[in-house]
Amino acid sequence: MNMEFVKRWILSGIFLFYTSLAFSQWLDINSISIQSVMTEEGGPVIEITYTLNDQNITQGNPAYVFIRFSRDNGQTWSLIDHAFLSEEGIGVIQSGGIKKILFWGTGEMAVKNPLFRIRGIRMAKIPGGEFIMKSFPAGGKDPSVSERPSNILPGFFMAINETTISMYVDFLNEMGKDGSGWNDRMVNEKRCGILQSGDEGNFQYTIIPGRENYPITYVSWYDARNFLNWCGLNLPSETMFEKAFVGGIYLDGDEKKSLSNTNPERKYPWGDEVPYQAGIYRCNYAGEEDGYPNLAPVGTFRKFSSPYGINDLAGNVAEWTLDWYSTTYHIGLDGFRMIRGGSWLAEPFACDAVSGATQFPIKESSIMGFRGILLK
Repeated sequence: MNMEFVKRWILSGIFLFYTSLAFSQWLDINSISIQSVMTEEGGPVIEITYTLNDQNITQGNPAYVFIRFSRDNGQTWSLIDHAFLSEEGIGVIQSGGIKKILFWGTGEMAVKNPLFRIRGIRMAKIPGGEFIMKSFPAGGKDPSVSERPSNILPGFFMAINETTISMYVDFLNEMGKDGSGWNDRMVNEKRCGILQSGDEGNFQYTIIPGRENYPITYVSWYDARNFLNWCGLNLPSETMFEKAFVGGIYLDGDEKKSLSNTNPERKYPWGDEVPYQAGIYRCNYAGEEDGYPNLAPVGTFRKFSSPYGINDLAGNVAEWTLDWYSTTYHIGLDGFRMIRGGSWLAEPFACDAVSGATQFPIKESSIMGFRGILLK
């Protein structure tokens, strides 16, 4: 709808407001204005404006913005389907500044005091095209897969950083009131750092101070999927993970083919140098010599990011992927899932582009975390 035909009109009996978020790793979204307006055609919509306060948002490093909505004063929340929103200020955003969204959900217009929460994640654009895949699907352990998948992928977006503890706590405080998504190992202040309080049905979660920017750990494959469903994202496949790690043959994609990858068969995101070469530490791996005996805050080694500027694909936490493999024992069941990238307990050689491990999807480990992707 042409914005010139929108007239501001505050609907009587409805007061719309935003609950602020002050967690690390969400992008800085402020100056929120949410109000009811009437269109020239006489239909009501909700107009949401906000400022994405980050001038580093670009086409290559866009923001992914999503909105969650509560009808019952914050007791329950749901993700707003983008089909009910104008797209100017939602989904993939390619610049900072003032954004405007129109919400067409007419059922919500009758809700008294609805709540909205707007969040943003910094992403990297991985253009569509060919890359050189060196690993074999599921580490060669899936008897149902005898051929490599296509090494020509469509474009997608990947979170620049691993999902942090602070982001996950935000999720828990909306969706984990019954205790789901949390386990008591998360209180470990060196390997996670989330405390639970309250009674069942009304649990609340807080972060041990100083742990906000560390990657979330002790999450199962199902926990990772639940968090990403909450955002409107998904886990990367192994193939996506490897392309993000090494880069396409053309870093600007097969449509443009103007920026060649100088090392499309690199061993590590930064190139072929081992993580400790010449006394320079390029990722967080086993031992203390890299400066971190356990986890490191996300982005600590951002100087050694992937060709697309994605941090910590090597080391820190091994990351859940979407893919799984079967065994004779697990036929008909949800088999083991693949994890990639090495971890803070991995030897340097296991943080390379092709090494992968398998894990049962209910496993919650101090070495495993995740990040999200969005298909174009």
